[in-house]
Amino acid sequence: MVSTLAQEQQERLTRRAGQERQGQEVRPDGEAPAGPRPRPFAPDATHAVTNQAPPLAPYDASDDAALLEGLRREGAGWAEDDLRRLGALAGSVEPQEWAEQANRHEPVLRTHDRYGNRVDEVDFHPAWHHLMRTAVAEGLAGAPWADDRPGAHVARSAGGLVWGHTDAGHGCPTSMTYAAVPALRAQPELAAVYEPLLTGRVYEPGLRVPTEKQGLLAGMGMTEKQGGSDVRTNTTTATPTAEPGVYTLRGHKWFTSAPMCDVFLVLAQAPGGLSCFLVPRVLPDGSRNTFRVQRLKDKLGNRSNASSEPEFDGTVAWLVGPEGRGVKTIIEMVNCTRLDCVMMSAALMRKTLVEAGHHVRHRGAFGALLIDQPLMRNVLADLALESEAATTLTLRLAGAADRTVGAGGGGGEAAFRRIATAVGKFWVTKRGPAFTAEALECLGGNGYVEESGMPRHYREAPLLSIWEGSGNVNALDVLRALGREPGTAEALFAELALARGADTRLDAAVTRLKAGLSEASPAGARRLVELIALTLQASLLVRHAPPAVADAFCATRLGGDWGHSFGTLPNGADIDAILERSLPV
Repeated sequence: MVSTLAQEQQERLTRRAGQERQGQEVRPDGEAPAGPRPRPFAPDATHAVTNQAPPLAPYDASDDAALLEGLRREGAGWAEDDLRRLGALAGSVEPQEWAEQANRHEPVLRTHDRYGNRVDEVDFHPAWHHLMRTAVAEGLAGAPWADDRPGAHVARSAGGLVWGHTDAGHGCPTSMTYAAVPALRAQPELAAVYEPLLTGRVYEPGLRVPTEKQGLLAGMGMTEKQGGSDVRTNTTTATPTAEPGVYTLRGHKWFTSAPMCDVFLVLAQAPGGLSCFLVPRVLPDGSRNTFRVQRLKDKLGNRSNASSEPEFDGTVAWLVGPEGRGVKTIIEMVNCTRLDCVMMSAALMRKTLVEAGHHVRHRGAFGALLIDQPLMRNVLADLALESEAATTLTLRLAGAADRTVGAGGGGGEAAFRRIATAVGKFWVTKRGPAFTAEALECLGGNGYVEESGMPRHYREAPLLSIWEGSGNVNALDVLRALGREPGTAEALFAELALARGADTRLDAAVTRLKAGLSEASPAGARRLVELIALTLQASLLVRHAPPAVADAFCATRLGGDWGHSFGTLPNGADIDAILERSLPV
């Protein structure tokens, strides 16, 4: 009896729920009246969605006048067709989805297999591998070192500027692979074995004997927990073995990105002092080298990329360069990764500017589209100036790399590259976080939610100022170069002199800069480097950008006709011309 009553009660409740969903009047006993009570119901009819921007993708990430002009100017015009193809791919739906997936499904560390064997492997989502495969195939890793065409390094940087519209995290292993090649050349016998694989265009993940693979990736392990950027305080030891050039390492690295790379350049204390070593994950006999990944870093951004703390204990390593010359051996590597920090910051700026521009073209407020609101136009134009200055400087630095390391040259161009790369690393990467925050704000609340992608870009931006030396490290490095390396100041002022007489505000800034060099001090290093960066960017824009861009940049960044936030361009700025140039169709 109880069971029957419970069943009847359940049936009445079920009928009642169904009647409510259909808009029928329901009596207390659960029975419906003779006829239904009309009530309009449509699950999607609460309101029609209006005044929202459509998806940005597909779009052309290479649709950027400053980028294409700089590519041609710096000697890589031959790569334009490939760049346009890569730009269309980067802005297409699928790679944009890869970027989102690679960051949503973060890498996972597996220290042991199911049987208890130590494996120290990191599992990545398939989207990561799609991104990596494309980047390597497009020559964004070590390929320029095997390409004897003038402009090969410029073409790679330009490719990074457009492929950077996808995911920033996978740019880390490609950058380190690019930077490892010149350092490895300090040991020709090692370079003969590994360079052809590091410069190839085949992405072959998985730990195997390096010489049995078609392509390799290189990582780096420099910093340690007690010293950070002060690598001379490293405590990892390198003990020589009976075999010449072969050592065993013991120690713990603090921030080693991309632990699934095939080989690593690391610093360790040998009997002769701090030295550079090549560490393979898999030894020539097929056994695993000791590379215990203790944990992955839980980072602010750069979430698609795995950064780790590996422990060495009897780890086999080969000496790269002379004992005691580790820092000198890696200097060229540092210049390469610093260039990539500038490039990646410029790519983030451009990506977020494109996102902001797309949104305001479709979003209305207060009776007009946002793109037609004067103050929003001021903000976008100000961001556009910053983005073009960053892109133009990136390509100039890449051109200097091509004409020095790429062509084996030196002299004034090498000296210019030495100081300008450190200046660009300091300034452009520092501008990135403020820039991405302003671009995010253009989307309002829509930009604050993860679905927009803007929070991911915002979290990524500060990394590039920290990686390869924080702001203080780079500012002091500029000071050191000016004081100790002959020809550095002369090369800088020779570059600035190319724009002499074109803008009185720029000329006045160069005069202030010359006076400031005589009073340079560590405490004032940031102020000096800021002025160098702005005069350098202004000189490039005066020479190469349209008058509207150059005039507005000089008026605001050098002439003092500017506020303390983006969107404070003076009334005389030709905002229409700036936006027409900067925003893609």
